[in-house]
Formats: sequence, C-alpha cells, structure tokens
Amino acid sequence: MRTGSIVALVAAAAVVIGVGAYMIDFDVTKEGSLPDVDVSVDGGEMPEVDAEVGSVEVGTKTEKVTVPDVDVEVDTKEAEVTLPDIDVTPPDEKNDG
Repeated sequence: MRTGSIVALVAAAAVVIGVGAYMIDFDVTKEGSLPDVDVSVDGGEMPEVDAEVGSVEVGTKTEKVTVPDVDVEVDTKEAEVTLPDIDVTPPDEKNDG
C-alpha cells in the first residue's frame, strides 16, 4: 500500500511540472531595459594573519569485534496500481517569427 502512495505522489508531481512547462505561453509585448549605473570603488587590502595550527595524524588499526550472523528473507508479490491518465495540450505557439 505504501508503494502505491509513493507512485501516486510521483505522478502528481509530474502533473504539476507538466502544467508549469506546457500550459503557459508568454509573449513579450514591450521590450525592457536595464538602468545605466556608474560604480566607482577603491581597491581594498587583505589583513595579515599569523596562524598556528595543530597537527592531525590519520591512520588505521585492526581490531576484532563480535558481530551477529543475520539471515534476512523477504517475501515479494506483484500488485496492480491505478495511476492517473492525463492528456496535456500546450498552448498554440504564436508569434514565432
């Protein structure tokens, strides 16, 4: 049952993405422009820093630990899942030229 819910959620997400990608058609009716901006700045200077750092040694070592011996058997079965069937029609492409 949980798998069916996940599949339905994924299908719903696909529908939302489909609507956003194919159901909206924007036509530019007036060209935009950016404002003219003059910027003047003086160069900066990085501070001088003295830093003392410690050292780190990385290595490996072998240890013996007791671990359980676990055998796992999983039963599986096939199930039918009902998915939504949706037809998406994008808007007509106008003003392509």
